[in-house]
Amino acid sequence: MRRLSALIFLILLGSLSLGAQTYDLLLKGGHVIDPKNGLSAQRDVAISSGKVAAVAEQIAAGQAKQTIDVSGLYVTPGFVDLHTHIVMGSGLKGTLPVEQNVYVDSHTLRSGVTTAVDAGTTGWRNFPDFKKKIIDFVSTDSGYVRTRVLALLNIVGHGEAGEKYEQDANDMDAKATAAAAQKYKDFIVGIKTAHYQGPEWVAVDRAVEAGTLADIPIMVDFGAFRPERPFEELVLDHLRPGDMYTHTYHGSVPMLDDKGKVRDYLFEARRRGVKFDVGHGAGSFWWRQAVPAVRQGFLPDSISTDLHVISMNAGMKDMTNVMSKFLNLGVPLEKVIEMSTVAPAKQIKRPELGHLSVGAVADIAVLRIEQGKFGFLDVRNARLDGTKRLRCELTLREGVVVWDLNGLAGEDWQKFYAQP
Repeated sequence: MRRLSALIFLILLGSLSLGAQTYDLLLKGGHVIDPKNGLSAQRDVAISSGKVAAVAEQIAAGQAKQTIDVSGLYVTPGFVDLHTHIVMGSGLKGTLPVEQNVYVDSHTLRSGVTTAVDAGTTGWRNFPDFKKKIIDFVSTDSGYVRTRVLALLNIVGHGEAGEKYEQDANDMDAKATAAAAQKYKDFIVGIKTAHYQGPEWVAVDRAVEAGTLADIPIMVDFGAFRPERPFEELVLDHLRPGDMYTHTYHGSVPMLDDKGKVRDYLFEARRRGVKFDVGHGAGSFWWRQAVPAVRQGFLPDSISTDLHVISMNAGMKDMTNVMSKFLNLGVPLEKVIEMSTVAPAKQIKRPELGHLSVGAVADIAVLRIEQGKFGFLDVRNARLDGTKRLRCELTLREGVVVWDLNGLAGEDWQKFYAQP
C-alpha cells in the first residue's frame, strides 16, 4: 500500500512538473539590452508560441521545455537591416543581375539580422514578381527561408535594372509607385531613389511625392554628387522629417570643413528630423569621414549593411562587423544595439519590431564580445585597428533557433544518442 501511495505521489509530482513548463524556451543568465524599454542588465528571457512571454531577473529552468544557458553573453532584439539587396532562385526579370544580389538567409541570420529590408531592387512594375518569388516564399511553412523580408519600392518602375532604366525620368511615376506601396502596404515600408546622375531633382522630388501619397518615408542614395543639386539642399530642403539618407559616410558627402569639423548643416538637418543611415556597401563607408564625425557626435541614426555580393566579401562583411566598427570608435554597446534594432524599426514605422517587450515577436540575437586585436577595413581598404568584435552566437526567429554558432541549443552527442 505504501509503495502504491509513493507511486501515485511520484506520478502527481511529475504531472505538476510538466504543468509548470509554461514556456517553450528560456534564455537564462544573459545580459539583456533592450533600448526601447531602457533595459541593460542581467535578465532571463522566456518564450512561448513565438512571442516574448517574460523578462525577469530569475525564471526557474523547470518552467521551460528547453533552457539555454547564455551566461556571459548579450541578449538583444533581432537586428533590422534597412539596406540590403536580396534575391532567390534565378533572379527577377528586369532587376539587378542575380550575381550582384544575395540569397536572403545567406548573410542575415548568422549575423543576428531577423528583418531585412530590400532597398529598391524593384519598382512598381516588378515588385509583384519579387513578392511572389521571395516574400511569399518566406511566408510559407516550408521552413527554408526564415528572415522577415520587407522592401523599399524604387521610384523607377523597373527598379535597379541598370543605368538605362535608372536614368529614365519618364519611368519615375509617383502615383503608380504610391498605389503599389498602398496595395502591398504589409511589405513595402518606404520609397527608394538611387543612382540618378542628372542635374535635376526629379528623382528625389518624385520619390517624396510618392512617399507623401502613401504616407511612408523615402530613402535616398544620392547617386552622382553634382553642384546643380547640392547635398546640403537635399537634407535641408527636399527631404521631409522621417526621410532617410543612406551612405552617410560616403567620401563625396560634404561632411567636414577645411579644419576637419563636422558642418553645422548636418546637425540642422537632424534637428529637422532627417535620418542618417550607414548603408556601408562596397563604396560608401570611408574612415576619413566616419572617424571624425563620430568623435564629434555625428552618429548615424541607423546601422545598415547595403548587403550584396561585392560588399559582403570586402570591408563590409556583415551586420555584426559594421556594428563592431562603431563599437571600436567608442560608441557604447547599448547605443550600437539601439541603432540596429528599435531605431530602424521606428524609421520604417514598424513599432512591433526591434524590442523585447512581453508579447513582442521573439526575434532575438545572442552576442559575444570578443577581445583581441582586430582590423576593420573601409571601402578603400584602409584599416582601423580595434580591440573588440561582436560575434553572433545564436539567432531566434519567432522563438525558433535559426543560427547556432557553437551549439548552445544542442545536446551533447553522447547523451543524445543514448536516449531510447
